[in-house]
Amino acid sequence: MNILFSEKLIRKRISEISEQISFDYKDREVLLIGVLNGSFVFCADVVRNLTNVKFKIDFITISSYLGIRSTGKIEVLSRFKENITGKDVLILDDIIETGMTLDFIIKEVASKNPKSLKTCVLVDKRCMRKKDVPVEYICLEMAASMGNDFVVGYGLDYNGFFRGLPYICKLEEFVR
Repeated sequence: MNILFSEKLIRKRISEISEQISFDYKDREVLLIGVLNGSFVFCADVVRNLTNVKFKIDFITISSYLGIRSTGKIEVLSRFKENITGKDVLILDDIIETGMTLDFIIKEVASKNPKSLKTCVLVDKRCMRKKDVPVEYICLEMAASMGNDFVVGYGLDYNGFFRGLPYICKLEEFVR
């Protein structure tokens, strides 16, 4: 099995990122917005590691993939319900590739006039970027040599499957 990011490494990086978020938002109230379905595992682990931060969590459900390909069309299946106006907002997403989805969500949230807006991703696949979007917190970065690799595990899926793997690996490990 070709594991790209081990469970141990993922947990270590989430702990470190959560510590940084806790420092940056110390004694403040923040609204966390998870991007479903992929970020639910990541969100759960981040919130369990936050300290000295008062937070609420909400979700937005986005669809933009069919199998291993982006459709190029972003479909909002459900929007967040919390009032964002005047709040510190942190968007949590599982992976950023082209940047199109995160750019869409950032614009959606920004249109509601938050006090501040930052983003946090589990995996950054920078070599695939088509839209330059700010990502303040990055847990794991995929090397350019892995650019075309479709990855699953730790919330990342292929047609809804493999989200429960405790590590991240190439999809090809399962579809040979």
